[in-house]
Amino acid sequence: MKKFIQVILLIIIAALAVSVWDGFFILEEGQQAVITQFGRPVGDSLTEAGLKFKTPFIQKVRFFEKKILIWDGDPNQIPTNDKTFIYIDTTARWRITDALRFLQAVGTETRAQSLLDDIIDGTVRDFVNKNNLIEIIRSSDWSPEFMVSLTASGELVYPPELGRDKISEMVMEAASRVTPQYGIELMQVMFKRVNYIDSVRQKVYDRMISERKRIAAEKRSQGEGRKAEILGRVERELKEITSGAQKEAVTIKGEADAEATRIYGEIYSKHPEFYAFQKSLESYRDIITDNTSLILSSDSDLFKYMESIEGEK
Repeated sequence: MKKFIQVILLIIIAALAVSVWDGFFILEEGQQAVITQFGRPVGDSLTEAGLKFKTPFIQKVRFFEKKILIWDGDPNQIPTNDKTFIYIDTTARWRITDALRFLQAVGTETRAQSLLDDIIDGTVRDFVNKNNLIEIIRSSDWSPEFMVSLTASGELVYPPELGRDKISEMVMEAASRVTPQYGIELMQVMFKRVNYIDSVRQKVYDRMISERKRIAAEKRSQGEGRKAEILGRVERELKEITSGAQKEAVTIKGEADAEATRIYGEIYSKHPEFYAFQKSLESYRDIITDNTSLILSSDSDLFKYMESIEGEK
């Protein structure tokens, strides 16, 4: 009998241990949970981290993330309002705000991703269909270098009125009005990549090359004009400097000649004979070289001067 009681006590203790082990659970930070009983939710969702309790064996716990999750859609081929087909690759950020409603309406994160595929892709398609190509490929803060640009078909268009960033915000606002009924908050929608289809891409590349060449030619033309302007200014300044220098040189030379003439005049007035003799010597210096034989008459001034020098010796 005693052994039987011990067995019963062991069974009770084991049952209590298993009940405690299955009844308590830890809700970690960054998670939220919903308690279900036979597959049906019981009570509100649990959002505060800590030790929690549920009815053992009967109730189960479904855990969901509180952190921001990433949705990446598949690239879609969509026509714009001006009948140009483009590939758009979209991404979004979302989170579960109401775990109970999310469990009832969606169930799992995998199904939520499929649900967002339908909501976001459909909304993106609607807005792309309503806007021209330039609104999708140009950012909202795009500042054009020229007031107009060319599309792939060669038509002139003006800069975008909305731009890619504004359209992505409009997509998020439209999709955000649908997601709360599933316990989902859509936080951001972005166009990750926008590209042309193959049939249009080459035309766009050719247009871009042509536009770059035109801009390069215009820049070169402006550079040549600037170069001609600088060279003309340098040549003009050089002529002005040269003319001023020549004018100053002529003035200085004229003043020097006038001063020399004045000095010669003073000397001539004081010593006319010596001045005449000096001029004769200067003329002899110009006409006599090393191979010149000079014959002087006895009444020559130079002969008399040289004879006086010899007499003094």
